[in-house]
Amino acid sequence: MQNENAILAFAALAQDTRLEAFRILVRHEPGGLPAGEIARQLAVPHNTMSSHLGILTRAGLIKPVRHSRSIIYRANLDQMRVIAGFLLKDCCGGAPEVCAPMIADLTPCCAPSEDEAHV
Repeated sequence: MQNENAILAFAALAQDTRLEAFRILVRHEPGGLPAGEIARQLAVPHNTMSSHLGILTRAGLIKPVRHSRSIIYRANLDQMRVIAGFLLKDCCGGAPEVCAPMIADLTPCCAPSEDEAHV
């Protein structure tokens, strides 16, 4: 990941509504949510939510997926992984015990089952 892409992602998340929208979408993976439901949960007007979702989409943090006549927004977990990797790439300076607590915090609360891990 280049610095410019990281800055774009961080700038997109540096606003309360967009940060909360992204967090909601992460919680609703893999199904995602329509824009109207995200707007309802955040008590934001639909046109304002559309602008925020556009910024998150351009930053690569979310993906719109068309389902018949509606658009479902999903968190781009691959991009989230790339960003976390970008931040941690040079962690530790050869002392893994320094980063171990941080990496433990990144372990998901819902680890895939053994069947899913082998797919």
